[in-house]
Amino acid sequence: MASAYEDEARAEAFIRAWKHQPGSERADAQSFLNELCDLIGAERPHAARARGVPDLDYGFERPVHFRFEDGSTAPGRIDLYKKGAFVLEAKQSFKRRSGGETFEQLPLELRGGVAALERPRARPKPPPNWDALMRAAKHQAVDYARCLDEWPPFIVVVDVGHVIELYADFSGQGKNYAQFPTRTEFRIAMDDLRDPTVRDRLRLVWDDPFSLDPSAKAAAVTQEIAALLAHMTRSLEARAKLTEPVQKAEYAYKVSKFLMRCIFAMFAERMGLLPAAGFQRLIALYKDRPERFHLAADDFFRTMDEGGHATAIQEDIRKFNGGLFREAVTVEITGDELAYLEVAASKDWTNVEPAIFGTLLEQIAS
Repeated sequence: MASAYEDEARAEAFIRAWKHQPGSERADAQSFLNELCDLIGAERPHAARARGVPDLDYGFERPVHFRFEDGSTAPGRIDLYKKGAFVLEAKQSFKRRSGGETFEQLPLELRGGVAALERPRARPKPPPNWDALMRAAKHQAVDYARCLDEWPPFIVVVDVGHVIELYADFSGQGKNYAQFPTRTEFRIAMDDLRDPTVRDRLRLVWDDPFSLDPSAKAAAVTQEIAALLAHMTRSLEARAKLTEPVQKAEYAYKVSKFLMRCIFAMFAERMGLLPAAGFQRLIALYKDRPERFHLAADDFFRTMDEGGHATAIQEDIRKFNGGLFREAVTVEITGDELAYLEVAASKDWTNVEPAIFGTLLEQIAS
């Protein structure tokens, strides 16, 4: 297994070798993609073929046939296709220009002992209609996908030596290939490949694309959080030792209200609506004195209702409308129960949709 240093060196070598590389689109694209596979730890198409995987399932220049309304057809070829994963369209928008800066040259130690460095090359520049070219490439890739017997989860658009763009539709219907993972992160520049998180994302696009489905992540995170808070709920109810139906109902209401406030605070924290790690800091402050946590939580939630300065975390908190924090509700908890809350707060709440809060509480209470 390669060390982090070796991974960084390979990424640096790849970036230096390919960044803004001008040349033949078709010839360079396949070399670029093969080396990209090496960089991210994915199998090369030709290596897959040697293993017996058909080119139709994973290969360059995958043939397709366009079908038109009048019954006629026309041939086409997908630059790179992997069944169940992606259709990839490659372009090379950058062209040479005279004069200007030269490329930074690739160090010998990163070139595996090559005897001589390349001659300096003029830095290329993209055409003025570059965004339109990339949009057209994406539409072309979708048209290719339409010719297949499946709608792959990803459309990948590559401008060789410049950027890689990711679009995803996990529905299997091909109706909405949207920028992935977000509108600001879908475009991967060559320099971004230094980030191991970015490289790992690309590896999953190749090898396990559906693991990137946000709905699957949301379901998994929700189940984890629900299990933790369910343990907490059962502990609270067992300690209460209530037998009267009215008392049990009143206590169940208090616990539900308290947990909904905690859930909202954890979600608001991840969305940047609360000070960074504000609720987690509140929990951490009372790990050694959990019997006092309910007092600090009451003050924290009251501040969320009114807006102002939260004494426990020494931060200002904005006012949250809606009445969730208005009613005085106090639930005392133990160290074990606070530990459940701490682990739940540490989960990735960015993958939890607000619409599932009600479902989450139902799972906790069941």
